[in-house]
Amino acid sequence: MVHITRRERFNAAHRLFRSEWDDEKNLEIFGKCSNPNWHGHNYELFVTVKGKLNPETGFVLNLKELSRIIQTKIIQKVDHKNINIEVDFMQGKLASSENLAIAIWEELLPEIVKLGVQLHCVKLFETENNFVEYYGDGY
Repeated sequence: MVHITRRERFNAAHRLFRSEWDDEKNLEIFGKCSNPNWHGHNYELFVTVKGKLNPETGFVLNLKELSRIIQTKIIQKVDHKNINIEVDFMQGKLASSENLAIAIWEELLPEIVKLGVQLHCVKLFETENNFVEYYGDGY
């Protein structure tokens, strides 16, 4: 089994808050990340797939194809957007990095499976110090 990873980048704004809480409670739990005027990040997204090496191409998967899927299913929807308001696959979800990584996995999985490889990991860097990894429910 060979693992191969594609990195993509995007910029997006969000706010961590629960509408059923007042601003004071949101500030207590989420700190500056609950700023009512939003805040943004320069995200780095790493998508790792795994599979058997194709002896004809020497590839697990052509990375151009993986990039195209990530661009179409994720980057075009999140880049320079407000995650809370404008991203269809995040509607009704708290815009944490954890929830975003899971939602990205769920968006990519059907397309990745069609390519005959397995989605192994979605790693999302929110800052250079903070990142989340998601390996699916079966991990």
